[in-house]
Amino acid sequence: MTLSDHPASTPEHHPGHSPLLRAARGLPVPHTPVWFMRQAGRSLPEYRALREGVAMLTACRTPELVTEITLQPVRRHGVDAAILFSDIVVPVQAVGLDVEIQPGVGPVVAQPVRERADLDRLPELHPDMVPDVAEAVRALVAELGPTPLIGFAGAPFTLASYLVEGGPSKNHERTKALMHGDPALWHDLCARLAQISAAFLQVQVDAGASAVQLFDSWAGNLSRRDYLAHVEPHSRAVLEQLATHAPDVPRIHFGVGTGELLLDMAQAGADVIGVDCRVGLRDAVARTQGRYAVQGNLDPALLFAPWEALEGEIRRIVDEGQAAPGHIFNLGHGVLPDTDADVLTRVVALVHRLSQH
Repeated sequence: MTLSDHPASTPEHHPGHSPLLRAARGLPVPHTPVWFMRQAGRSLPEYRALREGVAMLTACRTPELVTEITLQPVRRHGVDAAILFSDIVVPVQAVGLDVEIQPGVGPVVAQPVRERADLDRLPELHPDMVPDVAEAVRALVAELGPTPLIGFAGAPFTLASYLVEGGPSKNHERTKALMHGDPALWHDLCARLAQISAAFLQVQVDAGASAVQLFDSWAGNLSRRDYLAHVEPHSRAVLEQLATHAPDVPRIHFGVGTGELLLDMAQAGADVIGVDCRVGLRDAVARTQGRYAVQGNLDPALLFAPWEALEGEIRRIVDEGQAAPGHIFNLGHGVLPDTDADVLTRVVALVHRLSQH
């Protein structure tokens, strides 16, 4: 798929010239674009009202809810992109895995994947398994007009960690034990998850998403040696499949605590490397050899600081971002639930004002 084939490519309805997509491609921008991870809800009272009594995965599979929740922060904050309201376990649930998101816990898998026979319960993902996702994306593209929609998926390692552990884990002991104890099964599991993630992203792009982000939330728990041997080939497979399928759609690659892996994650097939708040943007640019746009990286905890202190950090990050070929302002991780939504709106306005050319 080329840009001219994209569902949002008609002249009057085209996000391709938006600041976010231009920054992702390293092109001049009128201002530094802003969006926030976990911006679709979390801190918004209108989101909490809409979600009351509705399970997370039910909300993620209901197009009307997905559309409204995705649009809420765009309306309120004036961000430069929407991020599809979903969850990284949506595609594995779609292929038949028994998984639920427990409030205050996270994804919990009823039967963890730990033996060869368990892999048979995880078939490949086909577009007809997620028609609701495509429907929501098409509706959003129609509503958003020139504002781009970012699609997303979980990276194979992070998905595998949930599937093997059975839920969130601090130490990933079962995951690392399988990785080293049965590498053949590990690679087969990650290859299957790479197909699922790539297919899930392709569904979103085919329906109109203008950019995508691959979340490898737990990759920072790995040594660089383990990342390169056991994880990077599968993330590369996802990103390369998407590059072949939709070469004009920018690919953002993000992980938490991945300062030592930034160059490897970028070289896996990213156009933009996400940087968490543990690494300064100038250091991130140096570590990625100045060849990639960067995204980040305000510490989400600083949104609770007095405005004077917060403003100083925003100014520093906007300034440091100028060292990169392109800069997308974001948090170093997701919006915290108790964040004052009005502060987020002020952050967007300040970044736009500081960076106007």
